[in-house]
Amino acid sequence: MNSTEKTIIGFIGTGVMGNSMAGHILAAGYPLVVYSRTKEKARELLEKGARWVDTPKQVAETASIVFTMVGYPTDVEEVFLGDNGLIRHGLSGSYFIDMTTSSPSLAGKIYQEAKHKGIQVLDAPVSGGDIGAKEARLSIMVGGEKESFDAVLPILKLLGSNVVYQGKSGAGQHTKMSNQIAIASNMIGVCEAIIYAEKAGLDPEAVLKSISTGAAGSWSLSNLVPRMLKADFEPGFYIKHFIKDMKIALEEANRMDMDVPGLALAKSLYDQLAERGEENSGTQALYKYWKS
Repeated sequence: MNSTEKTIIGFIGTGVMGNSMAGHILAAGYPLVVYSRTKEKARELLEKGARWVDTPKQVAETASIVFTMVGYPTDVEEVFLGDNGLIRHGLSGSYFIDMTTSSPSLAGKIYQEAKHKGIQVLDAPVSGGDIGAKEARLSIMVGGEKESFDAVLPILKLLGSNVVYQGKSGAGQHTKMSNQIAIASNMIGVCEAIIYAEKAGLDPEAVLKSISTGAAGSWSLSNLVPRMLKADFEPGFYIKHFIKDMKIALEEANRMDMDVPGLALAKSLYDQLAERGEENSGTQALYKYWKS
């Protein structure tokens, strides 16, 4: 998997994060074919030398390693299992790596369908947002066969600084659910802390300097609060996608007969924001819940 001359890589989904991720692969010298529902989103990659194709089918027929980074489980199912999808048209010996946050059960279904055709599939959701994607510092959580993980690890390392094999198919998605559960409650605490500081008459930026390096420190506190304070609510990660993730996590927790009150509360707050038209804002827009 180390030969950039022979290994053609495909990338499906060139949105906020996918565009940067695909760019790292291209910059490493791999021939890259891309597909996205909106061709304009791939314009920068095409200008740098990537080749456009019109369907996932053409990606599967061209590339021996394919990454997908799409929006919802329904999109994942269509890309992998649809009539023009990767599994139907992929070649035996190919590796397909889904980096979308999706359901563990769907990951298992895709893995089984692919295995019948001699295709290896990994579920490899990521965390780190647009910043992590741009700086190739994503945390990548991988499920599937260990041999497949080892085979594509050098390429995964082009995208992330923390690439961890978690276990069998679906394990990557379960790990991402743990990640999202941790973030969900943390985002409430982060916003409440900053709003409290403001209502107490403090300088929130000075407060941030004090608390971000102590026991309260978190990625969200350090990276998203500065955006909140600048009224920058552009998406590093969309609220609508976070709601999707929390819904999956709630469903999985319910299957395990587990109560997750923090997660349920966070989803209810984000649902209210989405109802106010904030679904395409970044997750830091939770700050607006207390400001409205």
